[in-house]
Amino acid sequence: MSEHMGAPDEWFIAALAGFRDMTTARLRALQAGRSAHEAYRIASGEVEPPEAVAAMFQRFGGLRDKWRASARGCTPTSVGERCAELGVDIVLPNHELFPAQLIDDPRRPAVLFVQGDLHKLDARRVGIVGTRNPTRSGAQTAARFGRELADEGVVVVSGLALGIDGAAHRGVLASADGVPVAVVANGHGAPYPKRHAALWNEVAERGVVISEWPPGTAPDAFRFPQRNRILAALSELVVVVESRERGGSLITAREAGERGTDVFAVPGPIDQRSSAGTNALLEDGAAPATSTETLLMALGLDHRRAGRRRFESRPAPGATGTRVLELCRAKPHNLESVSTALGVELTHAAMELARLERAGWVAEAAGWFEAVDEYSEFV
Repeated sequence: MSEHMGAPDEWFIAALAGFRDMTTARLRALQAGRSAHEAYRIASGEVEPPEAVAAMFQRFGGLRDKWRASARGCTPTSVGERCAELGVDIVLPNHELFPAQLIDDPRRPAVLFVQGDLHKLDARRVGIVGTRNPTRSGAQTAARFGRELADEGVVVVSGLALGIDGAAHRGVLASADGVPVAVVANGHGAPYPKRHAALWNEVAERGVVISEWPPGTAPDAFRFPQRNRILAALSELVVVVESRERGGSLITAREAGERGTDVFAVPGPIDQRSSAGTNALLEDGAAPATSTETLLMALGLDHRRAGRRRFESRPAPGATGTRVLELCRAKPHNLESVSTALGVELTHAAMELARLERAGWVAEAAGWFEAVDEYSEFV
């Protein structure tokens, strides 16, 4: 341990965060009433554990040996130097940069690993989450929300997963001054998924990428539900764009609800699996999110007509109109196919299409209706 004696406190905690089977609760128990250096010495087996920690070792058989083994490869110096090499800040709860939104959280992270500027979180914040396997329409909706919120100065918080997360971040990055915030379920230095490596770097450069695990930590399945609590806690409201019956975004919605954070859900077709989770949220009392203006109004930021700026002047479609619009976004439809998809008479389908066309949501060409949408590039 002599080679680590001069290491700063955050290096010791950063190393402990990388120990096998380390949890936030266990890390906080190790730190209780002792220095970071002492906590590391106990976990690494250099000194005998105090009574409370010894009881934890007894309760979780094999934990003591796992931590001793971890200490051989996860040292304060190795972790601290790796973070410095990657430009990753190690932020403890007593640091002035630690997000204020997390300070009093009941499951506050013991440490954060950060690429980017945490001051970005001082702005208004909306979380956007959803399935990794969205429909084209769902991805477009996430991109639209991301860009339009960013245009209004709102920070968008999401993960960096495939699907809705990536679409939301790309929408934010398409805004000149957009600020994306990503909460990830793995360590820095090895972006996950690999195809989002460039996106990860863009988010870190324009905003911030946050993890509670040290560089190199694998994206194990159990880490995703854990990171969702941080995403929810950092958001003033959470929007679920698309979700299956048991999607991870529903965990984020639950975490938000437990913290008194408003949850919004984008309505979707009742026969589409990607909307099963969002429709269930609506049944449980979540507010419908059919436009960015709805979210801005929830934040008290509805400035659509202020100054020389674009705003969505088209009246929001109703429930049936929204379903027709989703059909036309997926692919062109004619009157008969809309009637069949909705299970309604031709006259009813014709009325819905006429309303959407009159409002500017769809355009007709040779009997086929397509959605008028500017966000296809983000899919």
